[in-house]
Amino acid sequence: MSPKPKVAFFDFACCEGCQLQVANMGEELLDILGAIDVVEFREVMSEKWDQNYDVAVVEGSITDNHAVERIKKIRERSKVLIAYGSCATIGGVNGMKNNFPLEEIRKSVYGESAKFFDTIPTHAVGQVVKVDYFVTGCPVYPPEFVKVLKCALMGINYEVPDYAVCVECKLNENVCMYERGLTCLGPVTRAGCNSWCINNGNICYGCRGMVSNPNIKGAQDVIARYNIDMDLVQNKMNMYNKCRELNKK
Repeated sequence: MSPKPKVAFFDFACCEGCQLQVANMGEELLDILGAIDVVEFREVMSEKWDQNYDVAVVEGSITDNHAVERIKKIRERSKVLIAYGSCATIGGVNGMKNNFPLEEIRKSVYGESAKFFDTIPTHAVGQVVKVDYFVTGCPVYPPEFVKVLKCALMGINYEVPDYAVCVECKLNENVCMYERGLTCLGPVTRAGCNSWCINNGNICYGCRGMVSNPNIKGAQDVIARYNIDMDLVQNKMNMYNKCRELNKK
């Protein structure tokens, strides 16, 4: 009987909400645990740097040089690396740090002790090391996480949907948030979450990242029709997607 695949969970700069999503999966989690051997999970055990992993699941963004060194070591020891959650896949809310000079950020956070703390512009994991699979969202959508983990264990591809959340929203027969007088980023955000937030009465904040070829004309028409302030739209997009600009440099 072949040994179970060794799976490790790691976290960097984040709230660890995606790990909680995994922990709260209930019976479905038990089914997964029956097929894998979890050898690292900071929530419940210390890291062991003397072993290799079949799959490393990484949460959080890279925000200092120590994190850069650590994620490179994890990558070297892993056959497959999954970035999960917005912080890991697109930089997430930590990317808002990139709006300000680094020295200003350090002084604001650490005061007189700032010189003792290292910092770099926030990066998504894939901007530092090779990532094999992405599970976007803040937090991750559990059914998608399960699907991606299964793909990783079977060695088959998984492509994050590259069409708008609006597609799923219409399939779920939701009333458009714009009709309710709310600004929603569904028209330009990647689907794959089954319009989770809108289903539960919230707007889309763009936590899954932007589609690669957004319908700009359509978005402009919506903005004009509902007389929406462009600064408001830009601020909402900035909340999760600031690290995209690093790829333009």
